[in-house]
Amino acid sequence: MALCCAISNEVPEHPVISPVSGAIFERRLIEKYVVENGVDPITGKELSTDMLIDVKTTPVVKPKPPSATSIPAILKTLQDEWDAVMLHSFTQRQQLQTARQELSHALYQHDAACRVIARLTKEVTAAREALATLKPQAGITTNPAGIPQPAIAVEAGGIANQPTEQAGMTAEVIQKLQDKATVLTQERKKRGRTVPEDLISHDSIRTFHTLASHPGLHSASIPGILSLDIHGADTSKILTGGNDRNATVFNKDTEQVVAILKGHTKKVTRVIYHPDEDLVITASPDTTIRVWNVPTSQTTQMLRAHEGPVTGLSLHPTGDYVLSTSTDQHWAFSDIRTGRLLTKVADQGSSGIALTTAQFHPDGLIFGTGTSDSQVKIWDLKEQSNVANFPGHSGPITAISFSENGYYLATAADDACVKLWDLRKLKNFKTLQMDEGYEIRDLCFDQSGTYLAVAGTDVRVYLCKQWQELKVFNDHTASATGVRFGRHAQYIASTSMDRTLKLYGL
Repeated sequence: MALCCAISNEVPEHPVISPVSGAIFERRLIEKYVVENGVDPITGKELSTDMLIDVKTTPVVKPKPPSATSIPAILKTLQDEWDAVMLHSFTQRQQLQTARQELSHALYQHDAACRVIARLTKEVTAAREALATLKPQAGITTNPAGIPQPAIAVEAGGIANQPTEQAGMTAEVIQKLQDKATVLTQERKKRGRTVPEDLISHDSIRTFHTLASHPGLHSASIPGILSLDIHGADTSKILTGGNDRNATVFNKDTEQVVAILKGHTKKVTRVIYHPDEDLVITASPDTTIRVWNVPTSQTTQMLRAHEGPVTGLSLHPTGDYVLSTSTDQHWAFSDIRTGRLLTKVADQGSSGIALTTAQFHPDGLIFGTGTSDSQVKIWDLKEQSNVANFPGHSGPITAISFSENGYYLATAADDACVKLWDLRKLKNFKTLQMDEGYEIRDLCFDQSGTYLAVAGTDVRVYLCKQWQELKVFNDHTASATGVRFGRHAQYIASTSMDRTLKLYGL
């Protein structure tokens, strides 16, 4: 049987067996290896020369010892060199195998590390987003000057349990409403004779284009802006309500978030920016209405006027009272200064029918509500009675808006049309029919009553009286949910389910 050395892969002259690995070696090769390394070349375990076991084979006739000057001496030198090369080659093969194993392990560790880094990056992003909207601990009632904006809303202590009993429409309140209506009527008659000098012309409206798009006002994890309003006195401030349960105050001139109002437990569907004060009112399906102080970002009042989701919100021209509607079939009139519910009235004519929207007339003595059964109803606030109904839509009413002229009312429903009503004659005099499947989410007249904006599948602007379409903006990637005019229609703002606030102008 031919033996083969595990190091040189040749037939050994003096074969020995390693008891550690059981491999056959040439004695001189293994002895050299053991002297240098002290281990078995196959297993790497400790090995000494006296542990080697000789293997008996047929004796090999040895040549005479060569002399230094003879050819055999040269051959002996070559043999020694060959032995050294074999030992080195064997060591290199072992090191190559070890390097391959280490490289494989390192690649596996690198892949695992990349996965961990990706997960941690995602968690850090989510944590930063949560931190940006985190509500400070209850009891922190001031916003130190050293804290950078945007400010974060805190729950006002002691306002969570406002009384829901009706305080009643006192003679003092009614007189206040009447006095305000008289002043507003006189002012409107004066304004009605002339068009504001700074009002943008309808030819300029046609040339409006997108000035800015702001996608970062609300959370990206729960996308969608549901409501919009603009500060009447400082039209650089824009208020939005989102699916992420927050309301955001944004300054379009500085392009900075002024405040994040966090407190609602469900999405914010209606928002109002007080026209004269830095005050915000928000409503949500969580059945609450909150009044916020923007500089401190605190809830100053929380109104619990309804038992169901709040669907409509409108501020009275006095700036002291708010009208709200709900799926509980009631409309409510509340004092935003004291948080008191003044009156709450059920829609007796539509038992079990939810109210979907609400809007005050510019004079504040009457208001309109929409219902889920396609009815538009006009109410007398002082008498708390239904004085007129406007049937004609099909599907739930989605939006209503009174013109500043005092006698136009625009309404929209799920029937893809806008109906214009004359309050003097109590009849529909114009219908703006949209494309089939068009979803109308908001309506808005400008402050002069010259233009009407429609937000839905796109954003459209109409010239009142002629009811001519002036401009269509369709750069939102989802349905528009809100639209408002800046002062004198200098710009138009719109929001969308695509999480963006867009500004249009010259």
